[in-house]
Amino acid sequence: MADTSAEPSMEDILSSIKRIIAEEGEGAAPRTRRGPIRAMPTPPSAEQDEVLELSDPIEPATADPVPTRPAVAARPTILSDTTAQATRGALDALSRLVVKPEPGADDTLEGLVREMLRPMLRDWLDANLPAMVETLVAKEITRITHETR
Repeated sequence: MADTSAEPSMEDILSSIKRIIAEEGEGAAPRTRRGPIRAMPTPPSAEQDEVLELSDPIEPATADPVPTRPAVAARPTILSDTTAQATRGALDALSRLVVKPEPGADDTLEGLVREMLRPMLRDWLDANLPAMVETLVAKEITRITHETR
């Protein structure tokens, strides 16, 4: 078995930890020497025996927990009402002309380019892939047969 006399006691460990903390914080504030740390006993009370039932409804608080800000006076807008209405009408007309993307469609530039390239890539693969596969398979068969000899 291990020799327990060579191991430091709990008080030695705690005092070395306190010493290290004190050395790191010497510039901050002077500290007072305290005795060993002890847990404070909790006084017996009737509240400890009370059980909180989760099925009991809780009354909502009547006070507003977040203070509201005072209302800020409305600032005058830069545009006049007639200019705002004219631009809003033109923008509404433009938004009605824009084709809405289908659900699940990628409407980013990358998605649009991908959709445009898909038919071109399909045509190229149809024209070139069978020959490429045949050539690569023939090379691999040749490599394997020459290695086994």
